[in-house]
Amino acid sequence: MGSPYATANSAAFDELRGTGRLVIEPGSMFGRAPEPMPDGFDFTDRVGGMLLGVAVGDSLGKTTEGLTPTERGARYGEVIDYLPYPKGYHDARGYPTDDTQLTFWLLEQICRDGEFRPGAFAELMRSRRIEGIGDTVRRFLENLDRGLAWEDAGPEICGNGALMAVSPVLVPHLRRPSADLWVDTYLRSHLTHRDAGACSACVAYTALLWELLRMDQRPPQGWYVETYVHIARELEGRTLYQPRHDAAPPWNGPLWQFTEESVPAALESGWQTRDVCDRFGSGAYLMETLPCVLFILERHGGNLEEAIIRAVNDTKDNDTVAATVGAAMGALHGRAAIPDRWLAGLTGRTRHHSEPADDGRVLGLIEEASRALWHWCVVPGTHYGLPTRPGDSPGDSQEVAGRSRRNPRSRLESTGVV
Repeated sequence: MGSPYATANSAAFDELRGTGRLVIEPGSMFGRAPEPMPDGFDFTDRVGGMLLGVAVGDSLGKTTEGLTPTERGARYGEVIDYLPYPKGYHDARGYPTDDTQLTFWLLEQICRDGEFRPGAFAELMRSRRIEGIGDTVRRFLENLDRGLAWEDAGPEICGNGALMAVSPVLVPHLRRPSADLWVDTYLRSHLTHRDAGACSACVAYTALLWELLRMDQRPPQGWYVETYVHIARELEGRTLYQPRHDAAPPWNGPLWQFTEESVPAALESGWQTRDVCDRFGSGAYLMETLPCVLFILERHGGNLEEAIIRAVNDTKDNDTVAATVGAAMGALHGRAAIPDRWLAGLTGRTRHHSEPADDGRVLGLIEEASRALWHWCVVPGTHYGLPTRPGDSPGDSQEVAGRSRRNPRSRLESTGVV
């Protein structure tokens, strides 16, 4: 796979493929590394923005998750700040759900081990209480308790529970880009969501996040959908997904194709976010989540605050949609674009509300990742750091393979993943 290190993940991926348990059709991108980060890449701003975008979006949606946009609007009006959470917290601050927990627990495992290790992450999830745990992750943990190996414990469900928390997978690859990124991303999704649509969506969205981190301006109209479709088409295979939302148009085919046809048509028709979500649904089923996320990014991607506010107010599974949108917006616009009031009100916790508070933990993990995986490259399998190349020092954070930042072009060939 081209990694500097022979990883167990590559062996696990090959074993799944050899035994017919790989749920995607691995395409050419699995043999191609993404383009390096540009000169002067600011880890704290861009990666910090990506990760904090998850936490902020999740916390903004927490209190009103599960309400329809109409129900939410009637009860709360337009939600633009954190709301009190009656089931455990009564102050208007940013508290986590499973979206934040699983994102930052994954980052924690990667910082500890220097790489993503599916078995280690599975054990970490088993050892902790998950706030608002989704049915798919619950079933995954139950399968582990029954004795299934992590490779076989993930339910075959096309839900959004892996997509919402996939962003940290790319962090250990930023210094040394290789095709192992796609293997790691696939295995993260396979772990809890052993489904072709879910796994292909995670790989495509990780590629999208990687390219956003490299950009210095908003991509052209249509880029989000084109990027997702171009990658997912190759990976998803001959899948047959059907809508669950009553108002959705009839469909029986691949998730990527539904997205390719539905989102551009909605944009061309001048629909607003609520129109899209009312039409296709906006629940945890990826056939609903993905069109909502990509539409919001296309329509409102020039403004981080507006994109997250639309995700919070106009969708049903709003904490996850906002967390997923927040990751992309934070990657593109950076931490500096997140409103001060949202950062000031964010508790930064990762623990369950019944446990002792660990306020500020998300910020601590971002700083730890910066030190261990960017400024000072951790060697997988050890507990010490080494410079990224002979002659490098821990402070050489600005030297990234001698590449300059590229502006996005209007066609997909401008990206390093196609």
